[in-house]
Amino acid sequence: MLTASWHWDSCSFWHSSCGDVCASLGDQASVFWSISYYSSPFAFFYLYRKGYLSLSKVVPFSHYAGTLLLLLAGVACLRGIGRWTNPQYRQFITILEATHRNQSSENKRQLANYNFDFRSWPVDFHWEEPSSRKESRGGPSRRGVALLRPEPLHRGTADTLLNRVKKLPCQITSYLVAHTLGRRMLYPGSVYLLQKALMPVLLQGQARLVEECNGRRAKLLACDGNEIDTMFVDRRGTAQPQGQKLVICCEGNAGFYEVGCISTPLEAGYSVLGWNHPGFAGSTGVPFPQNEANAMDVVVQFAIHRLGFQPQDIIIYAWSIGGFTATWAAMSYPDVSAVILDASFDDLVPLALKVMPDSWRGLVTRTVRQHLNLNNAEQLCRYLGPVLLIRRTKDEIITTTVPEDIMSNRGNDLLLKLLQHRYPRVMAEEGLQVVRQWLEASSQLEEASIYSRWEVEEDWCLSVLRSYQAEHGPDFPWSVGEDMSADGRRQLALFLARKHLHNFEATHCTPLPAQNFQMPWHL
Repeated sequence: MLTASWHWDSCSFWHSSCGDVCASLGDQASVFWSISYYSSPFAFFYLYRKGYLSLSKVVPFSHYAGTLLLLLAGVACLRGIGRWTNPQYRQFITILEATHRNQSSENKRQLANYNFDFRSWPVDFHWEEPSSRKESRGGPSRRGVALLRPEPLHRGTADTLLNRVKKLPCQITSYLVAHTLGRRMLYPGSVYLLQKALMPVLLQGQARLVEECNGRRAKLLACDGNEIDTMFVDRRGTAQPQGQKLVICCEGNAGFYEVGCISTPLEAGYSVLGWNHPGFAGSTGVPFPQNEANAMDVVVQFAIHRLGFQPQDIIIYAWSIGGFTATWAAMSYPDVSAVILDASFDDLVPLALKVMPDSWRGLVTRTVRQHLNLNNAEQLCRYLGPVLLIRRTKDEIITTTVPEDIMSNRGNDLLLKLLQHRYPRVMAEEGLQVVRQWLEASSQLEEASIYSRWEVEEDWCLSVLRSYQAEHGPDFPWSVGEDMSADGRRQLALFLARKHLHNFEATHCTPLPAQNFQMPWHL
């Protein structure tokens, strides 16, 4: 059903009290249906225990339900009559139909003046649109883009029919948990009731991006059929040199581009492309890892083939759980300029175990690995370009104990895995130990104290790294540090850790200031 407003005006097309009442009743019915859907298992159990599911009790109830449906049908008819008798709504329908027939820039400009149900917005970009995709057999299929698959939990076990039958109950249980409770806990922003509560704020944020930042909204069709809601702000025509760079923003598990981390690179003067997870606001689908990667793929393709940015001019920026799609994009598009991960983590399993009972450890691990495998560190290690990690020193979400225990922050593990992959000789026993000491520092003064204690000579570190790169090339892993003293490895390890991770004294959801949005270090 279409709902629209003129130039982001909050009032409806027909301003009579009848129209307002019909719109309000329709919204309330939608919320009531959503509450009934989620509570239906408990309601059926309660009614069964009380004996209300007998035929004698169900028949009168069906009469009440039929009457209610007739009333709702009447409300819908009144709402439709009100719209079709309004000249502004008829003008909107004319523009919408013209845009579906001919997606000219003028038609899209007129359509952008309206805020309406995004399901009726015409598709602006198709995943198969790039000619290279049509000619290539190695690209994504309708089944989805390629993901790194987890190793079997029990390696070496023969995959016989008997073993498959034994595993079947566990697999069914994992599937049910992932598709009911698990997915909604992991991505609460996909829950309809939360979206309904946030809708006024989302509309205001969207209006600000369109009116104040000249944002352009677009619908992208991913290879799995999901429609992805995006917003592009073009700064290439400004005097700021960073406007020539595009920052693709990947939001958190309850984040939307309308009010999310997109504001940080915008304030810093970059061109920005924001998008909503599948199932969030205007995007369709559900946010499972495969769908997330499919959405990110079409977003990057849109940036390159429609917006005209070269991969070398694209920066991937993610906050929290957005690190999964950011690291997938970095792995799949290795020519992107840089990756910035704010308040992200290495792997979902430790964080999932933190919030679930210990007795569920096996079920939780199996469910995450099979259906919700956010393996950020594994994907990031496939990327060869510059990386910056931002660690929140008071993070209450991605710590596995308490926010004050900074060593339980999974951002530490992400850094360590990245450095151990890229510089395995440097991150041997001495290097790993000193980096852990540096990560344990709870203030800038303590960090500086550890750094000065080992007398890190930055010029020497740079010369060693540049000499190795000149001789062996940029591909990781490097064997630098192999014939080096223990003190030399400690210096290099501390130097590299400081270049790859910056601290931000804040909690998980505090917006990152523009001055903290810095480009990663590179040789």
